Amino acid sequence: MSNYTPPLRDMQFVIEEWLAAPDDWAGWEAHSALDAELAAQVLVEAAKFAQHELAPLNASGDQQGCRFDNGVVSTPAGFPESYRLFVEGGWPSLCCAEEDGGQGLPQLLNVAMLEMLASANHAWAMYPGIAQGAYECLSESAPAWIRERYLPEIVSGEALPTMCLTEPQAGTDIGLIRTKAEPQPDGSCRLRGNKIFISGGEQDMTDDILHLVLARLPEAPPGPRGLSLFLVPKWLDREGGRERNEVYCTGIEHKMGIRGSATCSLSFEGATGWLLGEPHAGLKAMFVMMNSARLHVGLQGLGHAEKALQLATGYAAERRQMRAASRPQGVAAAAVDPIGYHAPVRHSLLELRACTEGMRALGYWTGHMLDTLHQVGEEEAAGLRRRVALLTPVIKAFFSEQGFRLSSNALQVFGGYGYMQECGIEQTLRDSRIVMIYEGTNEVQANDLLLRKVMADGGEGLRDLLALVRQEAELATADRPRFARQLSAVCDTVEEAVGLLLDSQDSEYPFRAAGNFLRLLALLLMAYAWARSARVAEGRDDDFHRQKRQTAAFFFDYVLPEYRHRADMIRAAQAPLPFV
Repeated sequence: MSNYTPPLRDMQFVIEEWLAAPDDWAGWEAHSALDAELAAQVLVEAAKFAQHELAPLNASGDQQGCRFDNGVVSTPAGFPESYRLFVEGGWPSLCCAEEDGGQGLPQLLNVAMLEMLASANHAWAMYPGIAQGAYECLSESAPAWIRERYLPEIVSGEALPTMCLTEPQAGTDIGLIRTKAEPQPDGSCRLRGNKIFISGGEQDMTDDILHLVLARLPEAPPGPRGLSLFLVPKWLDREGGRERNEVYCTGIEHKMGIRGSATCSLSFEGATGWLLGEPHAGLKAMFVMMNSARLHVGLQGLGHAEKALQLATGYAAERRQMRAASRPQGVAAAAVDPIGYHAPVRHSLLELRACTEGMRALGYWTGHMLDTLHQVGEEEAAGLRRRVALLTPVIKAFFSEQGFRLSSNALQVFGGYGYMQECGIEQTLRDSRIVMIYEGTNEVQANDLLLRKVMADGGEGLRDLLALVRQEAELATADRPRFARQLSAVCDTVEEAVGLLLDSQDSEYPFRAAGNFLRLLALLLMAYAWARSARVAEGRDDDFHRQKRQTAAFFFDYVLPEYRHRADMIRAAQAPLPFV
């Protein structure tokens, strides 16, 4: 039984109205055959898979977890069978290039599909989650023979990739990685070392696993600059057959959440691998994959928020407690009312909706920009890359934080029942917590945004983004003057914060302020999303578009004022922090 229904109507709104993506596709040779109707059909089929195949396995997968026995990992019942259906449906190839055997569809549709997979079954979604990033990494950095041999396996879904970075002594600081790679006469390398927290490092869903491993060549410089990237398959081709490569799973973690995802410790014991990209340039080769993974992680936060919204809204409509102070127009007074009528619960549900739908617009916008930058001239593409670079850490950190926070708020709607396994929200809360940690902790994302993306160029790239938001404020001036004033005020506040940070002589100040700066920018972007949503929905008097305008007003009244607190915290961060 599924307790998740993919939000196809809102996805359609974002893709067709907020982004007007079909108009762009019509002008691009690569996607000229794709229209709104065909895109909607793709998402309907993805929704059927998520709702009817994955969602029913979510709770059972959590209860069973993965099993480890002498190097062999078994995933929960139904996981391998559902992956086979995923492959048969052609979903791994959705936005891979046609020349590689893919369908060549836009990244935007992949983003929508990934959201649905995360909502339906986050643990299952971990297995194919980085496949698109691995495909792009190999496409850009692998020698021709590796592309010819292994890209088809990723495109078809025959093999699943992993990303092997973390070691016991090297988590966030990957410069501490010790895994060694010894060059061999045949051009390969033998890798020795240990990796931990490797999602899908061993599993029973695909026969082959393609490990992308950071390691050090002999005489490599210390730190991150000495890392190289290698492809290490589970199986090696040999004359007349194949043989097992010398990489082994030594155990799996027993976790708070996403228990159906095998989080593995791997031992590389002279495993054969091949260099991807240039020596000592592993991070550059992995850059595409890591950014893809961060976008994917942000979509997991969005997926949790959507699932929490649906669970809480459904429960609040059914559960009756006390008499509400007010009721919807036309509803007669009763001895007890649905809890969704009570102001505190109504506020929680509206906040869930406003944040979830606002994040969806921003996430899909980023996916569409990734498509667009391949279809325009270099100058415009460079501007889009800078914008995506600003949005990526915000999406990873803010979306993941909201996924956990909103799941917690949704559990509160259930009261004591939410703490019980039967309602499902407690699993959503547990599963969502890891998202703030992996693929670069949210603190790392905040530092990256402020120090590397904003302050490094004196705020120049950010000014382009602020100009876009100010344009939206101008468009709102006539019909929604309050939105216009608030958008402009937040833009001014962001500029003031950047000026304060750039003028400071305290080298630690940006690190103390980074978390609040990321949240401030996220609130500005969410306000942009809702101002645009209200404008697009203007003049349409059906229930859906009327609700969009109402939710936009709620966001500006109840959510956006947080920006003043974030600005105050950025100013407060000028005070030194004592050591504990």
